[in-house]
Amino acid sequence: MLVGGDATSDNLPPRFSQIQYAWRSPSLGIQQQIYTVLEQNARHVAAMTGCRASVRWITKTRVGLTNHAMTDLTFANMELVGAPRFPDEARDFARQIQANLGLEPMKNPFLDDNERLMPPAEYEARLRRALPEWQTHYTSDDYVDYTWHAPTVRLLTMRPRLRPPSPDYEYPAWAHNALGGLPAAINPGIFVGAKTIAATLLDLLTEPALLRQAQDEFTERTGGGIAGTKWMAPLLPKDFTPPVDLRWPEYIQTARGEEWWIPTPASGSGAGELL
Repeated sequence: MLVGGDATSDNLPPRFSQIQYAWRSPSLGIQQQIYTVLEQNARHVAAMTGCRASVRWITKTRVGLTNHAMTDLTFANMELVGAPRFPDEARDFARQIQANLGLEPMKNPFLDDNERLMPPAEYEARLRRALPEWQTHYTSDDYVDYTWHAPTVRLLTMRPRLRPPSPDYEYPAWAHNALGGLPAAINPGIFVGAKTIAATLLDLLTEPALLRQAQDEFTERTGGGIAGTKWMAPLLPKDFTPPVDLRWPEYIQTARGEEWWIPTPASGSGAGELL
């Protein structure tokens, strides 16, 4: 994202400009390769233009750590709760969407997978169809860091999806968004997830053997727990300064009415580590 620079004075070089990069990959090695290219490009352009380049990190996330004990326990509770079921209100709403798109409303407008439970092994097999054999992690996410600090399981719940009239048909985005805003359509998946989480927590609180099994696996996979021989430490240093001062749209009142502007960094132009 480019900062405004000198706004519309495009014949004047800006005193300061900023680009934000975000990238995802299935391994930290690939992550480093991507950053190395970005850093080299920044150094090269700065040298060409007589500028200084600096970098600020927003966040870094590790790859996830598996825990089969937690996975098995969670799915067992999901089976206890049962698959989500749509009420008639949700089906009627979905049929109205189909009719508004010029489609023939279906008896069951939702995918069959919306109302069945998928075992973890089946879900992983589906993912691996599109992955190379060497890949052990599926891109990145915002939950993976705390998998290195406690036994963790990732729980996915149902999001309503309309059944296509033909394999090559794609519903417009507004149809997907509309279903996400209808309680009758979205709540069945949310409630299955909430009940499953509650039941799993109760098991861990009341069944010491289940908790010990998850902890033992965590200890084994990390080589001794936190700071163990196979444990992956946080990628940011302990004294990392949160980037709360970086430019962000700020709404202000002006003579023209409400507008937004960009606040000043904490110190210096880039307020980062010079390259």
